[in-house]
Amino acid sequence: MATIKTDDVFSIASFDPSKFAESFRDFAEKGAQQSKEAYAKLKTAGEEAGKTLEATVQTAQSGTVEIGLKAIDILRVNSENSLSHFEALLGVKSAAEFFELQTAFIRKQAELTVEQAKSIQETTKQVAEKLAKPSKDAAEKALASFKVA
Repeated sequence: MATIKTDDVFSIASFDPSKFAESFRDFAEKGAQQSKEAYAKLKTAGEEAGKTLEATVQTAQSGTVEIGLKAIDILRVNSENSLSHFEALLGVKSAAEFFELQTAFIRKQAELTVEQAKSIQETTKQVAEKLAKPSKDAAEKALASFKVA
């Protein structure tokens, strides 16, 4: 049979509660310090996100204005071309001349429409890139600040 050692049963008496309290206090202080550091990082990230959002809204607003002005210019050019075409149609002397003017106008408008679509597409692309840049930069910065070394 196994023998029971009585000194093991009472070895808990050698436990020093002051060492345990000191160790626990150190653990709690380290945890509090890490929490403060994490909060500071989150606060900074939140402030940066706010600034990024503000910049994005301003960029979106100016981009919308830019696209709107481009659309107004396209409408102006198309209106002027249509009015000029109608003026030319008023001076038509024959059906052949009418069809010739109409065909030339339609061809010119088709080419112009393609150019205008490319112009709007390029402007929209530039605005989208401007919109995405602050968010992308902020996300990269936030990720970099949370990387563990």
